[in-house]
Amino acid sequence: MMTVPTQAVHVDSPTETRNPRTTDIDLMSTAGILGAINAEDRTVAGAVAAVLPQVARAVDYAVDALRAGGRVHYVGAGTSGRLATLDAAELVPTFNVPADWFIAHHAGGEKALRSAVENAEDDDGAGAAEMAAMVQPGDFVLGLTASGRTPYVLGALAAASRQGARTGLVSGNPKAAKPAGVDVLIAVDTGPEAIAGSTRMKAGTAQKMILTSFSTATMIKLGRTYSNLMVSMRATNAKLRGRTIRILQEATGMTMADCSDALTEAGGDLKVALVHLLSGEDVKSAAKALHASGGHVRKALDLVRVRAS
Repeated sequence: MMTVPTQAVHVDSPTETRNPRTTDIDLMSTAGILGAINAEDRTVAGAVAAVLPQVARAVDYAVDALRAGGRVHYVGAGTSGRLATLDAAELVPTFNVPADWFIAHHAGGEKALRSAVENAEDDDGAGAAEMAAMVQPGDFVLGLTASGRTPYVLGALAAASRQGARTGLVSGNPKAAKPAGVDVLIAVDTGPEAIAGSTRMKAGTAQKMILTSFSTATMIKLGRTYSNLMVSMRATNAKLRGRTIRILQEATGMTMADCSDALTEAGGDLKVALVHLLSGEDVKSAAKALHASGGHVRKALDLVRVRAS
């Protein structure tokens, strides 16, 4: 039997209002329903574009934190927390980052990733306790909430700020006030959902786009790519080893055999193999240049050129 909450909160947000373009969606054909949803989805990219200056600030805060040895924390509940958990999990294999660089905190814990946990998102104390236990001065904490008011998220951000971390909030409610102590507010206005209040739709899509842009830009700034190639990825299976060789071929224009040999000589380290092939230096010199440059391929190549001149 479902428990009915004793308290009710009325959220004043565009996501909660009825969408005049979809009031007859239940009368449409299957194709019509899908077309109406798709038409709404096409507006999301523009809404995200409007907040890119704020996303850029968040990226710079994250880069500062990671360069100084800190971490990035995501905090969310429901759809927001699930999207944040997905983004954090995918960074490890994609960019070969340490598993503790990006940490996702989800209201209700692991169980809530699969099913709703009663009142978890309303527990501001739980969010605060997680930050008090895990956040260090200099970290960056990014909260996500479609409503702009989720107590678990706001409690976490307030506690993180007290811990000496910089904080940001991705909100789907441009009407909600900026919480005290939040360094950057990313309030994206996706308007009314196709189904009123169903924020897993446009609001969730906007959060996914912001998270992907935020984390990818952070990785690029930290030198985890070369050009638009994933040169920091882990080759954990045969398919990914094949991809690393293709990446080397794309970046250098050399043959598959040459790239495979270079990768083997570099002990499977794609970046070392790449600097070796592009510079003509041996793998030991390539590895030293990468270490001195903080793992940036372009900076390592510049170092090699300076040494050779």
